[in-house]
Amino acid sequence: MTAPSLNLIKLCVGAGSIQDLIDWQITPQAKGHDGKPRHVTRMWPRRFDELLNGGSLFWVIKGHILCRQKLIRFDEVIGLDGIKRCGIVLDPQLIKTHAVPKRPFQGWRYLKSIDAPFDLSNQLEEENAFPAELERSLNNIGIR
Repeated sequence: MTAPSLNLIKLCVGAGSIQDLIDWQITPQAKGHDGKPRHVTRMWPRRFDELLNGGSLFWVIKGHILCRQKLIRFDEVIGLDGIKRCGIVLDPQLIKTHAVPKRPFQGWRYLKSIDAPFDLSNQLEEENAFPAELERSLNNIGIR
């Protein structure tokens, strides 16, 4: 039996919606040499082996975890300033999750699978197609 996967959680700075994240990730600036989206960060995760065992990057957008992307690998990225950074390479498919409030934090954090929000299935999403802002508000008052 394998251990449950470990995940990362990260603020999606500058995005007001999942669509903003999608729009950014299709730009050439957000893609690595293989065309897959990547997020470049200063620090390298120490527990990268655990993260690559089925882990995802959960995105916090406007104070709520709203979606995730599977982690593919970590690439070394050297910036124009010569500093080595970590390129978090992601699966292009974004998977919407139940909206879960999350307070601001810097950098990224580890997120155990047991603490991660559940994925929204396409059927559930269509049946409960609330606008994202309404979904957040309902979650804030404890209804969803």
